[in-house]
Amino acid sequence: MSRAIFAMEALADFRSVASVAPSSRYLVRAMLQPLPLQKARVAVELGCGTGAMTRELLKLLPSDATLLAFEINPRFTRYLKLMVSDPRLVLINDSAETVGKELRRRGFKQADAVLSSLGLAFMPAPQREAFLGQLSALLDERGVFTQYHYLHGLQFQDGRLARFDIAGLLRRHFNDVQRSIVWRNLPPAYVFVCRGPLRSNTS
Repeated sequence: MSRAIFAMEALADFRSVASVAPSSRYLVRAMLQPLPLQKARVAVELGCGTGAMTRELLKLLPSDATLLAFEINPRFTRYLKLMVSDPRLVLINDSAETVGKELRRRGFKQADAVLSSLGLAFMPAPQREAFLGQLSALLDERGVFTQYHYLHGLQFQDGRLARFDIAGLLRRHFNDVQRSIVWRNLPPAYVFVCRGPLRSNTS
């Protein structure tokens, strides 16, 4: 059922969903493994989809942790509310730019781990910069941010498809950016592991 819902939403609004299928278990593993989840107090997931990564995050987080899960698509949010019952999960039907505000609203100053399935290539440049700028302020020095990006690396630019330099974008906001490839996913994807937020870029 989750694959059918995902496919329908991808066809209806690909720029928002930015994917053609839920993440494979290999991509999920590559995204979660670098995150400091065992002792995390607050984790953030951006772009939950139908919950492939959400469920695994909850398995790894401590019993007293909080997972703030952002999903802009209302159908995905409703699906997750029905399918994932866990008091640690806080579903937020809003965009990534509100992450700082939503953390503060709940009494949190920083997050220990942030995982993003957002289609950064499909976001307007000012929106991307604003999101990453505030994100670097929300992670402490030991915090880790993971982001995946499909191998074809395309973005919409002036109404056309063009190559998107996501590595360069992330290095403007983080001191240490490592990249690996997950071939067993549809389509194959790069996974970026980012540490050492550069405070000078925060807003």
